Amino acid sequence: MFKFLDFSYCHRKPERSFFWRGKQFPTCARCTGIHLGYLSIFVLFTNIVYIPFLLSVLMILPTYLDGLIQALTKYESSNIIRVSTGIMAGIGSMSILAIVGQIIGIYLLKFIN
Repeated sequence: MFKFLDFSYCHRKPERSFFWRGKQFPTCARCTGIHLGYLSIFVLFTNIVYIPFLLSVLMILPTYLDGLIQALTKYESSNIIRVSTGIMAGIGSMSILAIVGQIIGIYLLKFIN
């Protein structure tokens, strides 16, 4: 329907997706969580909340671990675990982006002045 909005490389498997009123979400539970986590960029860029770099990296790891464990074993995590680890990964990613952006801004200000 909205192919021009198709910017997510998600498998969109129904058994790993949420449904609302009988309609499947456009992304799986993990990708939905990641996209929800991306919304944290507004509070991270304005320094309302600051997450240290190492903690930001650690927030991303559970998503990779969950996906890797599922790929290598017969373990199947639930959609609640997928969306939870996805939210953490999205927040961690945006925190790293905010930290890098602030460092670039500081260097640009030093260069200008």
